[in-house]
Amino acid sequence: MASQSEWRGFAQLQQQGRQAWEQFTNLLFPPRCGGCYTAGSLWCGQCRAAVKPVDPPWCEKCGEPNTPARLCSKCRVQPLRIEQIRSVALFLGPLRQGIHRFKYERLAGLAAPFGAMLADYWRAKQLTADWLIPVPLHPSRERDRGYNQSNLLAQRLAAQVGIPVSAKGLRRTRATAVQMELNAAQRKENVSGAFACADERVRGARVVIIDDVCTTGATLEACAVALLKTGAASVMGLTLARTP
Repeated sequence: MASQSEWRGFAQLQQQGRQAWEQFTNLLFPPRCGGCYTAGSLWCGQCRAAVKPVDPPWCEKCGEPNTPARLCSKCRVQPLRIEQIRSVALFLGPLRQGIHRFKYERLAGLAAPFGAMLADYWRAKQLTADWLIPVPLHPSRERDRGYNQSNLLAQRLAAQVGIPVSAKGLRRTRATAVQMELNAAQRKENVSGAFACADERVRGARVVIIDDVCTTGATLEACAVALLKTGAASVMGLTLARTP
């Protein structure tokens, strides 16, 4: 049986091999920016500079941008059970294009710069949690897409902020329609009861749900309801982008 030092040496060789292979493939097939298609990197400096952060005022509950009052009109009438939802940037311009390619064109490498954006926000806002849990895809949709983009973001964030990920902490109990094709009321109905918590470790824990985009908060709220039912002490939503 290999010793710990031998295993560490093997892991270092693997890492060096992966880096060498990436450098070689990048020479043959230069990466193109997910936002503007410029060759040279997956997320160029120009697109990074064009990202528009979600600045206050926002709804303290759902995080809806440009809300002058403490709560938006929807949260004043029917507050969400999720503690709060926060997003890094507006779903506009190059970021919108990059997220689209990340989700639908299998540009999984964008998880690295996008995860770094989440980590920068996490540290700047001094967020904390016991668990990160990605919004799950239905197995059939994940097979079609090739991966769950929210899980890739959660894993990248976890590696930088030191919070563990429960990749199977939530599961979809049924397939749902694509949210982007629905209005706010339909979105809420579409995901109501569509999630279940599959990890008892969330009991008494502070949980942050990770997703790529928040539009109405319906999906994050449905996830939070499932986690709170299992006994989570608090649930927050954090997304890379928010529709303006």
